[in-house]
Amino acid sequence: MKLDWSNAPKPIIALSPMADMTDQAFCRTVRAISDSKDLIVFREMVSSEAVVRGNDKTLNMTAIHPEERPIVQQLFGSDPDTMAEAARIIEKEHAPEGFDINMGCPVYKVVHNFNGAALMKNPELASEIIRKVKAAITVPLSVKIRAGWDDPKECLEFGKVIEAAGADLITIHGRTKKQGYSGTCDWDLIREFKKTVSIPVLANGDIHTPPLTLDALKQTECDGVLIARGALGNPWIFSQIDDLLAGRKPKQITLKERIRVVKMHLDFHVEQYGEKGVRTFRKHLSWYFRGIHGAKPYKNRLHTTDSVEEVHAILGEMLVDGLKDDGLADRDAAHPQAKERVFMKK
Repeated sequence: MKLDWSNAPKPIIALSPMADMTDQAFCRTVRAISDSKDLIVFREMVSSEAVVRGNDKTLNMTAIHPEERPIVQQLFGSDPDTMAEAARIIEKEHAPEGFDINMGCPVYKVVHNFNGAALMKNPELASEIIRKVKAAITVPLSVKIRAGWDDPKECLEFGKVIEAAGADLITIHGRTKKQGYSGTCDWDLIREFKKTVSIPVLANGDIHTPPLTLDALKQTECDGVLIARGALGNPWIFSQIDDLLAGRKPKQITLKERIRVVKMHLDFHVEQYGEKGVRTFRKHLSWYFRGIHGAKPYKNRLHTTDSVEEVHAILGEMLVDGLKDDGLADRDAAHPQAKERVFMKK
């Protein structure tokens, strides 16, 4: 599939890049249970410096399984030449359908080296990075930003800089770096930002459920949305969004279906990381079984096992014991941000 942000079917629905989460195994899982051919998947960010140095772990992170495509690979870094070379290497080796530059990560270990959201404080450097990466690749280039460093209005001018430098699409998270992930995402600001540029814009932040997706599309007037934490433990969210967009009631997920997908995801994870991957898979188990009545003792056991067979056995016990799953829509509404959104609408 050739990616063309300007002519992509609207609204664009995409999986957001999330560090340590949207790896090959998770992206394959999302693809496997999504009915949409238009879904776009963003891979977790990788360090441009590590790619150029030939770091094996980082290079392995950029390998693409055929079942994941189309894939957009996110990069972070602050040196224009290094960013361009990293993009060139990855395109030559794995040919992702697009690249994304992270100019929005608020985490200290990223911004203290002038990466991520720190680039919003240096528009000239940000422009040079975009121009050089754009010249080094043959696929579309997008940029992910925040509302600003500490002033939420910073994005309004920064977006124009990004567009002028050659970006094909911008994703904006409606919080500042200073806010981190606290408070409520400013969807009104995102709508204001959308009016300042002519390239497609994706809204990001507080979009945890299918109904909130429709609310975000309406309020921000963006070309689409980037779903982040709403997809953790709920890779079905994209099919549920498709249902709502088509006027259908979103399907509720049974415990049997949940366990089937958990097993499939675990298989993909172990295929990618080996048997040691059972340990790193535990972070996903916490999300998959969040809010299910009676799941705590099973989760405690799942978080101590290193064996695929034992994980399967415990999951089988959960089915036999008849744990009740209230459905993803209800559980996802437990997000603090989702509750705030409901309150604001009332």
